Amino acid sequence: EVQLAESGGGSVEVGGSLTLSCAVSLNAYSDYILAWFRQAPGEEREGVAAIDTTGRQRYASSVYGRFTISEDNAKTTLFLQMNNLKPSDTGMYYCAADPTNTALTWGMRAADFAIWGPGTQVDVSS
Repeated sequence: EVQLAESGGGSVEVGGSLTLSCAVSLNAYSDYILAWFRQAPGEEREGVAAIDTTGRQRYASSVYGRFTISEDNAKTTLFLQMNNLKPSDTGMYYCAADPTNTALTWGMRAADFAIWGPGTQVDVSS
């Protein structure tokens, strides 16, 4: 089974917090890089945070210090803790996986991730 499914999106006021979850079912692969991306209307999909096979984390500069990516020990759930949310954080948030473990070589590019969830919407209002 190869599947990613996000949850936890919603509406929140500026300065608020949300935690997104992604149920990870990638039984066909032994290991993989996981990441969160987001896309605002009319904008390109951008990488928000990623975690590699050693547990090392990478963040976009726009969310550094406010967002935290993590996963459970079994790697069945990926999380994104989002604090101090801003209107610019509004968008559809996607969970993505790279089973080749090479995606972060060139940064967080959507084209390097082959597996995607359907997304969960986050709206931050002022």
